[in-house]
Amino acid sequence: MNNAAYANLTSGLIAAWFVFALSASGLHLFVAVPPAPPIALGLALLVPFFVLFVWYASSANFRRFLFSLNPRTLTLVHSWRIAGFAFLVLYAVGLLPAVFAWTAGVGDIAIGATAFLAARWSTSFRRWPFIVWQILGMIDLVLAIALGVTTSQFPVANGGATNIMTTLPMSLIPTFAVPLLLMLHIICIAQARQWKPSHLSRTAELFQRSA
Repeated sequence: MNNAAYANLTSGLIAAWFVFALSASGLHLFVAVPPAPPIALGLALLVPFFVLFVWYASSANFRRFLFSLNPRTLTLVHSWRIAGFAFLVLYAVGLLPAVFAWTAGVGDIAIGATAFLAARWSTSFRRWPFIVWQILGMIDLVLAIALGVTTSQFPVANGGATNIMTTLPMSLIPTFAVPLLLMLHIICIAQARQWKPSHLSRTAELFQRSA
């Protein structure tokens, strides 16, 4: 299977994944009644990673396709995370606890606002700044997941809690957006680790000329 075929296949799978997350959310399948743990939500987060890693490990063609993706484009996708201010709005109206809203909101805003800079690093093959930014983006997402679970029963002003993340439209964030963005971070890091020394030396030469 060539890269074009993989592009069509993965696009179709991502679209199907989004439809599933939307439909399951509409049917309230991700809602967990306290004190039951959010097992369905956890599966929605973990299963896509399992599929990705098995596919990556078992198919050289798929690995070749992933490494052919443009890291600049994959990084710029994170620009939309500047919409993390929505968490702060939900906190302001009493629908999310402060510790979750401020951590997830400010983290997303910071990553979204600097995505264009990280994208520039990818075009000049600045490996380590690029990788560090990707890792920070992953930490932001993992922290949001952890805090979302640990604060799910925190009382807030209007009787809400992070369990509103299990119903539409917010449920699309943990069931679709977060795992997809984590995958993009992982792919970009894997790509950066494969950048050839010739790329890096050429970048250093260009930098010296501009100095």
